Amino acid sequence: MKLDAKAPAGPIQQKWTNHRFGVKLVNPANKRKYSVIVVGTGLAGASAAASLAELGYKVLAFTYHESPRRAHSIAAQGGINAPKNYSNDGDSVYRLFYDTLKGGDYRAREANVYRLAEVSNSIIDQCVGQGVPFARDYSGLLDNRSFGGAQVSRTFYARGQTGQQLLLGAYSVLSRQIANKGVTLFERREMLDLVVVDGQARGIIARNLVTGAIEKYTANAVVLATGGYGNVFFLSTNAKASNTTAIWRAHKRGALFGNPCFTQIHPTCIPQSGEYQSKLTLMSESLRNDGRVWVPKAKGDKRRPGDIPEAERDYYLERMYPSFGNLVPRDVASRRAKEMCDKGHGVGETGLAVYLDFADAIKRLGKDNVAGKYGNLFDMYKQITAEDPYTTPMRIYPAVHYTMGGLWVDYNLMSTIPGLYVIGEANFSDHGANRLGASALMQGLADGYFILPYTIGDYLASTKFPAVGTDHADFKRTETEIQKQVEKLMSVNGKTTVDEFHRQLGKIMWDHVGMARNAAGLKKAAKEISALREKFWKDVKITGVAADVNSELEKAGRVADFFELGELMALDALQREESCGGHFREEHQTDEGEAKRNDAKFAYVAAWEYTGKVSSPKMHKEKLDFEYVKPSQRSYK
Repeated sequence: MKLDAKAPAGPIQQKWTNHRFGVKLVNPANKRKYSVIVVGTGLAGASAAASLAELGYKVLAFTYHESPRRAHSIAAQGGINAPKNYSNDGDSVYRLFYDTLKGGDYRAREANVYRLAEVSNSIIDQCVGQGVPFARDYSGLLDNRSFGGAQVSRTFYARGQTGQQLLLGAYSVLSRQIANKGVTLFERREMLDLVVVDGQARGIIARNLVTGAIEKYTANAVVLATGGYGNVFFLSTNAKASNTTAIWRAHKRGALFGNPCFTQIHPTCIPQSGEYQSKLTLMSESLRNDGRVWVPKAKGDKRRPGDIPEAERDYYLERMYPSFGNLVPRDVASRRAKEMCDKGHGVGETGLAVYLDFADAIKRLGKDNVAGKYGNLFDMYKQITAEDPYTTPMRIYPAVHYTMGGLWVDYNLMSTIPGLYVIGEANFSDHGANRLGASALMQGLADGYFILPYTIGDYLASTKFPAVGTDHADFKRTETEIQKQVEKLMSVNGKTTVDEFHRQLGKIMWDHVGMARNAAGLKKAAKEISALREKFWKDVKITGVAADVNSELEKAGRVADFFELGELMALDALQREESCGGHFREEHQTDEGEAKRNDAKFAYVAAWEYTGKVSSPKMHKEKLDFEYVKPSQRSYK
């Protein structure tokens, strides 16, 4: 299989403009002849479904929530990037392109990253037009704040609720299209498989989560906007319903999986407090604008933070990275926090936390101004920990957050299966080995509002579509395979719950495929995951019946997919003999403990093919060429 990224030729500033002119168009009268399935109604899915319907296509949108407003995009807190340069501090499209490529440690495709930076300004205009209540400065103009990995203020925000407000904007335009009959919304449905007919993606099989029935849907193209797979680690900042099933089942139908090991560890999360927890809570990266990160200089110092004088505190990020300070990228801040705790400087009962202190900001700005920026985040922290961050420093520690890997897509956002498009966090495309903060919302809306509506038309206009109904043999065959898997799960009747298996998998993943990785640990992880997967299929306990509402059965299918993906993540991390971004191999680091890339051997996207055997995938490579930003040792000092 030869990977063709379909990146346009010509100067990078003109690639997207020229490409849009060159794509084939579907005339307005013909658009209503085509139907498109959109799976997922977060920012990427809702914006895509609304935009496609606005153009005239018939859209079938699927969500496993009772409302699109419940999508996990609502949890994004800190902001969305766009280089409008309102702060007049030197920002530009090119600088955002540079920061994103550098932040991803030079493991992303240049053409995609530049396009993302280029269309991001339009996102802000679109969302303001929808009524998104972005923060404004004293003059009434949209305000900006800083985020990690950048030395300019380009992040637009709505207190600590940016994801929620942007999702409400996308939901409003989606609702308009539902009312206008352009979008048919299917709530409480979970995609279980992709149907491929004569090599083309022509529909999906879904489970009705209200009745338990298996349902079939057909269309001319399928768009997956189902988010990331961080829950493979069990404990993460993701909602518990977030999973990998849609993209993993599509992978097993022929879609290559790109860079599965690239996982982002977020440095600003509330630490785990006990084994009873099922997820972790994110504290926005925006807090590092005004909060200062520190630990006691003395190992094992258990005094209250207010009793530790300034001279006995180590503001280690400011000490180690004077140019960026507390605003280093997430992967750097996460590794340093782990390092401080591993050396015995951690705080709290477990010693697995560092302080995020707002005393200086409150003294400088006043409590009311700090509350105006971060009030809801402070309230959330207090509700969870029973500690007041206005008077006591927050305790934070890294946690699994965002996955940069996902289904491989070309410049048009199409996977290796014709007619299957993948957008937002579900694809691998724009962030390389590490996502800059405030870029997830940017990518989801860029894909849905401004990129997919152009590129999907080119496919529809240039492809012949034989009539295919849900009674087609490939639909029946796929449905039968799903039913067999369900029957197999229900027939095990073991003694161990799905959650227990998931927790065990998560521990293997965190210990060996987490913040720090090495060859021995990755080999061990692959073997342990394989063995645990075999045990799962012999000993999992699923109560209830298949043809009814059954949350345990739903979870079991998702965890079965996590087992297979987890092993691929370990294998992908094992073959990448370098450190880059969120992928940190202990064998490959500089004398200062920074990530050490190997551009000569690993400047490529690892795109994995499912061969029918989970433990023996086949790797394909998309070579990455850097014409405009030459890779260099990433430095934030």
